[in-house]
Amino acid sequence: MPEVSLHMNHIGSTATRRLTPDAAGLAEAARLLREGRLVAFPTETVYGLGGDATNGAAVAGIYAAKERPRFNPLIAHLPDLAAARREGAFGPEALRLAETFWPGPLTLVVPRAEDACVCDLALAGLDSVALRVPAARLARDLLRAVGRPVAAPSANRSGRVSPTNADHVLGDLDGRIAAVLDGGACPVGVESTIVACLDGDPQLLRPGGVPREAIEAVLGRPLRAPGAAGEAPVAPGLLASHYAPRAAVRLDAAAIGEDEAALLFGEARPAGLARARFILNLSPSGDLAEAAANLFSMLRRLDASGAATIAVMPIPRHGLGEAIADRLARAAAPR
Repeated sequence: MPEVSLHMNHIGSTATRRLTPDAAGLAEAARLLREGRLVAFPTETVYGLGGDATNGAAVAGIYAAKERPRFNPLIAHLPDLAAARREGAFGPEALRLAETFWPGPLTLVVPRAEDACVCDLALAGLDSVALRVPAARLARDLLRAVGRPVAAPSANRSGRVSPTNADHVLGDLDGRIAAVLDGGACPVGVESTIVACLDGDPQLLRPGGVPREAIEAVLGRPLRAPGAAGEAPVAPGLLASHYAPRAAVRLDAAAIGEDEAALLFGEARPAGLARARFILNLSPSGDLAEAAANLFSMLRRLDASGAATIAVMPIPRHGLGEAIADRLARAAAPR
């Protein structure tokens, strides 16, 4: 695979480059980020669209490339807990969660530290900040090389299916960003769980790569549910219509209609499967971790089949199934 592939850039004057995950690729990706350019990079969850979180112009570039609503805040990624504590005020429970699950697919929303350097635009005007230390070594090496918080929402157009490999990134953002650091496929495949540790008991804002049950076991009590519908989001991924393919999405399908694409789970088979335009199975064995890793890639493949509707079989709601169901519900929401 060549280190660099060139694409016309419709936003800036540079070309999109595909960088290899070695010392030279890391150095170049870090240089671009420090210059205020946008670089997509892999985490254990999905590819993030990185920009210097301290640079308002870079953050504005993320919003422009993604065509993302300004009121949806961004997660700032850090290489370790010490760096995160310079940006956020960690109470005892937030600290316990960070020490247990970082590095890993957990984002914590905490009060912004007094001397934090994450810019206001990345915070979407809030007094809180969303922070994560990713588990992927390549991501942490990049963050150390940059030496600043890196805002990194999923590297796709806003509302589209999240990317789990570099080709997915280029499919959505080809020509709109400086580079993509190609580290292969993301093993988790759904975004991080987001927990707010602000006023009162910790609150689950978005299910994700760390199951609710694991977090509640550490806290010793249940997480509060998300806030009321219609409230301004205090963390990414909370818009009702999100992660949406072009095709309509029909959930809990017991039967497949004429010319629909089918997304299966486990060994069960819906009625009318022979009518399906295209069929994929998130996990033939019923493994929720495998299903999570396959979710976005399979939605993209089904969408590319040309079917007007993707019919999705029921998915268990426990463990990672809660995160999968959350993504699917957003994909099926009215647009």
